[in-house]
Amino acid sequence: MLRKFSTYEFGIAELTYLRYKIAVAAVAALCIAAVDLGAREGSREWIVLENCRLIVNPANDGDSFHASAREKEYIFRLYMIDAPETDELNPARLIEQAKYFAITVPQAIEVGQAAKDFTREKLSEPFTVFTRMSGAMGRSRMERFYAFVRTKDGDLGEQLVRNGLARNYGFKAAPPGLENSRVEVEKLQQFEDEAKQEKIGGWGVGVGRLNVRAQKPAPFTVFVPAEKDRPRATRASPSIFSSTPKPTAPIPPGDRGEPRKSHAKEKPPLGKIDINTATEKELMTVPGIGRETATRIIAARPFRSADDLKRVSGIGDKKYAQIRPYFQ
Repeated sequence: MLRKFSTYEFGIAELTYLRYKIAVAAVAALCIAAVDLGAREGSREWIVLENCRLIVNPANDGDSFHASAREKEYIFRLYMIDAPETDELNPARLIEQAKYFAITVPQAIEVGQAAKDFTREKLSEPFTVFTRMSGAMGRSRMERFYAFVRTKDGDLGEQLVRNGLARNYGFKAAPPGLENSRVEVEKLQQFEDEAKQEKIGGWGVGVGRLNVRAQKPAPFTVFVPAEKDRPRATRASPSIFSSTPKPTAPIPPGDRGEPRKSHAKEKPPLGKIDINTATEKELMTVPGIGRETATRIIAARPFRSADDLKRVSGIGDKKYAQIRPYFQ
């Protein structure tokens, strides 16, 4: 015979079930938070995002663009190459890029626009992104992440350089499947030399060859990470695709993903460094200046004096007081 439960007993059961649901939700939230924290710390292994799609955005250019991966939006910045700017919002950088290609600033903008069109064409079909979620600076409110991008023709950065639309320049990392960046740096330099010799892209803009493409077929790399470095997106680990993870430091040349703990054994002499000519390596000998800060300083040149360090993004009053004595 079935026992009848009183209204009081039903109330207790309902309250118990409600408490159970709250407890489960709390545990789930803690788990998600823990996983998300891991993603926000960055990854030393390559995260492979397949079937990515280009998102049309006015801020896209040759080496940086918006893309979607599993319904999330990201901004990716290509490792190891640099395409000219497409506007005059960063005049110091444009001047430096124009000088590199031995062209005028307006011509550099033309090259930047051609690089943007080239990248849009190459990414018109699904592509694969290899990233460690290392942060790349940019003007957007969204965080940018350094990446290698593989199209159906191979590595996108190599294609841009081979066609004279970008230079062998920028943050370096050991590409997927390789132990260091040296091989890829040498390959990019070979492609740049060939484009320069053929006077195509930025190297031929002065003679009407901006949109001429490389005639010799080039074996562009198809990066494939080692099996141990192939974490992929699954339904069980959606936080890998968090669009706002905290980046790790950019990976120095030759490293295997290990962040460099110190940049110099000895401090430079006070008042000896020229703010407008110092190399990235020289800047990083100054206590308080890491790779990202050094890059920001170089991008913000020219300076009227080292006092202008205050206007560099990321240098507050405390850091300025720490580093200013080392500059002329």
